[in-house]
Amino acid sequence: MNDIAENTLDIARQENVTRILDAAERLFRHYGYSKTTVADIARDLGMSPANIYRFFASKVEIHQALCGRMLATAYQIAYDIRHQPISASERLRRYVETQHQLTLDLMLDEMKVHEMIVVAIERDWHVIEKHIDRVHDLIAEIIAEGIAAGEFAEQDPVVASRCFGAATINLCHPQMVAQCLAKTNRASVDELINYVIRALKK
Repeated sequence: MNDIAENTLDIARQENVTRILDAAERLFRHYGYSKTTVADIARDLGMSPANIYRFFASKVEIHQALCGRMLATAYQIAYDIRHQPISASERLRRYVETQHQLTLDLMLDEMKVHEMIVVAIERDWHVIEKHIDRVHDLIAEIIAEGIAAGEFAEQDPVVASRCFGAATINLCHPQMVAQCLAKTNRASVDELINYVIRALKK
């Protein structure tokens, strides 16, 4: 098989994978993850379940791929903020505010999506751990630039990044956001962000 034929097959395969993921996400959003079957996805696409299994071994594998796609979108947002021409403090603030709003909009306003994310977290998939590591790397880069500019105190940016993530996790973790939304004895988004940024300056 020549390179052109192989590229054509790769493109066709990717198109089918995208169609399956789009259909699965649509059905998961409408009916919920637990109530949607591979047969439902196949029916929505006008194909047999056997066709779906040519690309994904199970519904769990489809779910995992969807989770990876959603996390890629969240990462791109963080990446874009990391490269904005503003101070390190403002980039960190904007990152947390944006991720918090993304959690509210995507995972809480659409409870069926929230269910899908919670299931993924409970399964402790490597795609989530990889995403956390990549985001920590971005935050460490921002903090390192803040240190170099004299904005933050001298410190290990890698450790500082992990601490920053731990201190703000309840603003980005879907289950924690859901639990804290109605609580009146929790720090507000602005209060928590101000506190952790002040900690980097000491």
